[in-house]
Amino acid sequence: QVQLVESGGGLVQIGDSKRLSCEVSGGTFSSYNMGWFRQAPGKEREFVATIRWSGSVTRYVDSVKGRFTISRDNAKNTVDLQMNTLKTEDTAVYFCAADLSYYSSSDPPMNAHDYEYWGQGTQVNVSS
Repeated sequence: QVQLVESGGGLVQIGDSKRLSCEVSGGTFSSYNMGWFRQAPGKEREFVATIRWSGSVTRYVDSVKGRFTISRDNAKNTVDLQMNTLKTEDTAVYFCAADLSYYSSSDPPMNAHDYEYWGQGTQVNVSS
């Protein structure tokens, strides 16, 4: 059983930075593509960023390009999301997710349906 636990959420102000972390247990983390998604109140869950199992490919939603960076440490079974220059529209519950790709050569997916395991989420509030 694969388990994901996010941490690092909280309240920040516009323009601040925040780093989220997701620790994964069970299975073979180094073979999974990992993603971050978010869900704002009253909105559907949306893709934020993803990283290939090897770390060699990353993909982002346009609204966070240049501000957010996804990274992973396969030795520690963690995937992080560094968020800079935060905006009020970044307020959401942030979820990490695992795509059990088993070293797939394809680009990591941006569709939530491709991810088999999810964390419980961590709240990020950006205040003006």
